[in-house]
Amino acid sequence: MYKVFIVDDEPFILTGLRDILDWELLGLEIVGQAENGQEALDMLREVPADILITDISMPVMSGLECIRAVTKFRPEIKVIVLSGYDEFMYVKEGLSLGIENYLLKPINLAEFQSTLETVVEKLNVSRVDMEWSQYTASVLKDNMLLRWMRNQIDRNELSERLQLLGLPINKRFIQVALIQTEMETESFQVNTAALAESNPWFFTFWDADNDFVLVHNFEDKDAGPAEMDAILKRMIGTCPADLRIRAAVGAIEETENAAHLSYESAKQALEFLTIHPERKLIYYEQLKERKKDLKDSLPEDWNEYTKLIISKDTPALMERIDSYLSEERMEGITPDLLQEIALDWNLYFRMLIKDIRSEMERELIADVLTSIRTANSLPALSVALKNTAKKVIELLEREVKSPVVNQVLNYIEKSYGEDLSLKKLGYSFNIHPVYLGQLFNKAVGESFAEYLNRYRIEKAKEQLRTTNCKVHEIAKNVGYWEMGYFYKQFKKYVGISPTEFKGLL
Repeated sequence: MYKVFIVDDEPFILTGLRDILDWELLGLEIVGQAENGQEALDMLREVPADILITDISMPVMSGLECIRAVTKFRPEIKVIVLSGYDEFMYVKEGLSLGIENYLLKPINLAEFQSTLETVVEKLNVSRVDMEWSQYTASVLKDNMLLRWMRNQIDRNELSERLQLLGLPINKRFIQVALIQTEMETESFQVNTAALAESNPWFFTFWDADNDFVLVHNFEDKDAGPAEMDAILKRMIGTCPADLRIRAAVGAIEETENAAHLSYESAKQALEFLTIHPERKLIYYEQLKERKKDLKDSLPEDWNEYTKLIISKDTPALMERIDSYLSEERMEGITPDLLQEIALDWNLYFRMLIKDIRSEMERELIADVLTSIRTANSLPALSVALKNTAKKVIELLEREVKSPVVNQVLNYIEKSYGEDLSLKKLGYSFNIHPVYLGQLFNKAVGESFAEYLNRYRIEKAKEQLRTTNCKVHEIAKNVGYWEMGYFYKQFKKYVGISPTEFKGLL
């Protein structure tokens, strides 16, 4: 709803204007009225308004004087003048002030309504342009910061981009935290970001896993972590009771070139919270302390297992697990230590699967992961590890798509509402966009654009069925900012327009 403020020194005109139209149907709401220009000016300093409808001749301050004063602090406001004076002088001055229309009293209802409809159209375009500008800036920021966290940007470019985005990184230390909620709400997201960015040395973005990333740049190695702890506890404390939240804090790293290490350690800590849902906050340093006690009981080189899994060498992998869990190596192990070992293996498999499979496929091995966590003896742990390793290999054997194509598919699944293109994804995954397009077409059987449009339209159909959102809102939600193009694609894949589809439900 756009907000309308009315000014006229005749009370019956004010009442009549309220009753003459169905303002809500036009997408408008009358938020205030005044009987002279000075009163209107004072109120408009406090009352936000998109449209000002004003008479010309009024006591204390005329309409033209009011317009001139109001546009100094609300330059974007749209003005419609109502007047009993059909004089060129008034019309000329009004036009010089940028008014939308100059209507004579008594008001021609059709012309008045048409003027309001035109103003609403202008406001819609202006709002979309502003939202698109904000959205584009947000995408640019998120993509650049994600590349930084993935160590995919060189030092000179990083410095340039950070300056462009107005993000000062000139303190000695970097620490990254990840915040995850099961049901994000827009108000919580906005409030959380506002809380973080109230401090100039904190800044935030959303990564490809839809985790809220909080980056802290600080000088004092003692005070910095305390500031991070305080802000995270405030976020958790202000979280609504029905919104489950968890936060993981990475290691403190020196210089911006090591930020990716803090990000990676925060990701590992976040996986630990997945296994311990009762906890809300974890620090990677706590996991490091825990690993000191486990050092002699964990594999010396996890990469050996990863290589055997990726190469699908099942016999060698089974032999490696048997060797690792041999009685000689595990002599004197306690039940508590066994549980800790099982937890690390669970984390290992979860991180491995996170890199190579989609969310849906990770869920397919949830049972075997649970069997690792609940193993209460060495034989039970051996069976659980072998079954999990075999399950991962089976998934890999069914893999027919390029790993980078899987990454693109996962990205579309999580971020289909964003501005996506082969150029942008190629940049993110360090591959030429033309080659990426060829790989995608070969693996999926259709072009990137066809797949993306089909996926978005399916999501639009889902929202049309399950929400009360308006069609233009749904179009924006699924990544279409131009309504004509959305209607064209919807009709192409569904056969009818989105409005007709909604009417059938």
